Amino acid sequence: MMQMRTRATEVVSGAGEGENEWEVRPGGMLVQKRDPDAETDRIPPPTIRVRVKYGSVYHEININSQATFGELKKMLSGPTGLHHEDQKLMYKDKVRDSKSYLDVVGVKDRSKMVVVEDPISQEKRHLEMRKKAKMEKAAKSISDISFEVDRLAGQVSAFESVISKGGKVAEKSLMNLTELLMNQLLKLDGITVDGDVKLQRKMQVKRVQGYVEKLDDLKLKNSTGNHVQEPRDQTHPQSRRTIASSSSTPVVAVDRHQPPSSGGVMVTTQWELFDSLAAPVPTPTPAPTSKEITHILIKWNPKWVLKGCIFINGFRTRLQRQ
Repeated sequence: MMQMRTRATEVVSGAGEGENEWEVRPGGMLVQKRDPDAETDRIPPPTIRVRVKYGSVYHEININSQATFGELKKMLSGPTGLHHEDQKLMYKDKVRDSKSYLDVVGVKDRSKMVVVEDPISQEKRHLEMRKKAKMEKAAKSISDISFEVDRLAGQVSAFESVISKGGKVAEKSLMNLTELLMNQLLKLDGITVDGDVKLQRKMQVKRVQGYVEKLDDLKLKNSTGNHVQEPRDQTHPQSRRTIASSSSTPVVAVDRHQPPSSGGVMVTTQWELFDSLAAPVPTPTPAPTSKEITHILIKWNPKWVLKGCIFINGFRTRLQRQ
């Protein structure tokens, strides 16, 4: 190991005595030391003149002999009026790639070429331009919508602060703010893009939906005054029980007549409907005798309680027997 290091040192020191200097790289490789002034002293490549035909006109272009065909296309854009991406350069009856070098394929001074318009490349470029313009327009629209949502979000926060402190907000103001947010949501739905702009649109949609849901909660709190609303049904408990009982148990109408001459009872099977809340309007009838009952309502419930309403001389009397 010591011998290798000694030899490398000897080579370096010995080489330093000559015309060229050597240096040892970190990996242990011995290379010739570069001269920083050598690049500036190098002779530049020669410039050649090529003749390019477009239609019936020849254009002479002075260009570096080591340039690429793409650079030559850019120089031809001015004289021909063609975009450099829409050109097709042919040299020796072959279409040359834009990355190919002139000297590599054998282009020399006074060489002739032909340039034609490439419709496929032109259509592709137009599609890319339209796509780029659409993306830029969509990005600007989303930016404008985001700015408007920021402004509406400030109003939502203000309403939330008022309602949370027990205050009241006009119902119309909440409705108008919800409508404005929904309009922004419709604008976002009309934007169809891909890539990063699509992700921005999705984020704004979620943001607007969150504000709309918050406004719905604020409407509920604002209408109830931050407390549970009492039930509106103020029907008397006794009336509700009577309605429920009448809907679940059958009503049987029984006519019991007691003629003066006999004490028999006649029961009919005809069904009749009676209002359980409103008392029937009495009609003028002949006064019955003390032994005559004109009408009895019998209603059976699950506990088998016998109840009845007896109308005697136009007055209603309730009976209950258990």
